[in-house]
Order: sequence, then structure tokens, then C-alpha cells
Amino acid sequence: MDNSLVRALTLLSVMDSKLISIIFLSLKVSFSALIIASAIGLPIAAVLSMKRFPVRNISISIINALMGLPPVVVGLVLYILLSRRGILGFLELLYTPSAMIIAQTLIALPIITGLGHSAITGVDKNVRMAAISLGADKTQLFFTVIAEARYGIMSAIVAAFGRLTAEVGAILIVGGNIAGLTRVMTSAIAMETDKGNFDLAVALGLVLMAITLIINFFMHHIQKKGARS
Repeated sequence: MDNSLVRALTLLSVMDSKLISIIFLSLKVSFSALIIASAIGLPIAAVLSMKRFPVRNISISIINALMGLPPVVVGLVLYILLSRRGILGFLELLYTPSAMIIAQTLIALPIITGLGHSAITGVDKNVRMAAISLGADKTQLFFTVIAEARYGIMSAIVAAFGRLTAEVGAILIVGGNIAGLTRVMTSAIAMETDKGNFDLAVALGLVLMAITLIINFFMHHIQKKGARS
């Protein structure tokens, strides 16, 4: 194992092309999914927090339930839809990075929406009342509340990103773990470990651990700033 660690550090130090391509694809897929999920989820969270409509409570319950949805289930459903016999088979997205981005978007969406909703709902009512008393219209009120909830929203986004970087089930099902095309860090670690190629597996594991530590650092920093504010 010591030799594997040394060789893994060597791969990292020389910026091995295979290693870098896997890391780059992993980050590309996760960041793309995170941006899409944030663009969709945060407006939904705001509407659920600031509007009252008949199915609001049911919608919140569904979103909260989906936050714990197993990624392999997402991958399975998406695989059925994107397979040749599926209703979306004509798009020919299966075993492509696009399918992986869709899968991770579906995983991140309820997390960002649910935690974003909690953050916005947690804004002190006095803030809203003060904005209204100062003559704020609906748009100004919206941005005022979002600004107050910014730390909670940032925590939701960071938490979703942490979930995506560690996810393997869904992207393995819809991506197929194809070398040079859909192989990301988590799926590569699983495969290289099965093959006994611990050098690359350990190197990728170290990168994944570094990303996890960075995510946890940002989460802690954001939460401290939010508590101070």
C-alpha cells in the first residue's frame, strides 16, 4: 500500500494525462449539474417560501422526500427513459456526459430547492415587514429576502456539490464508465480497485478527499459568517 501511495503521489506530481482527464470530466459534469440545478431550484425555493397556493405544502413535502432519493434509482429511471426503447431514446443521450449531467441535476435539484426553501423561510419576518414599510415592491422584496438568506443558500449549493462529487450510482448507470468519455473519479476508483490498479485509484481518492475537505471548509466558513450576520 505504501508503494501505491508513492506511485499515486507521483501520478499527481507529473500531472498524468489520464488522471487529469478523469478529474476534469468529473468537475465539468458536477459543476454543470450544479449550475442547472441552482438555476431551476432557487426560484422554486423562493416561490415556495414567499407565495401561498393550494398545493404548496404537498410540493414542499415531495421535495423534502426527494432529497433522500437514492442516486441509483435516479440512474435507473433515467436509463429506462433514455434507452433505445425509452420515450427519450431518440435523443441518443445514453452513455454520454450529457446523460450524466442530467442525472446529477436531478439529484442536486431537490437538495438545493429544499435547503434553499429552509434558508429563505428562516429569514426574520421583521426584514420583510421593514422592506414593505419602506415601500419595496414585490421584486425589491424578493431580492431583499434572498440577500438575507444568502448564507443559507450558499450552504445549500455547497452541500449539493458535495453530494455530486461523491455520487457514483446514477452516473455509472447512465454513463457506462467509458474510458475517455464518461469515466469520472468515483466510477474510476471503483473500477481501478477491482482491477487491482491501486496507483490510479489512490491518486483519484486523494483528489476526491481534497475536494471533500475544501467543501467542508467552505461549509464551515459560510455557516460561521451566517451565524455572525
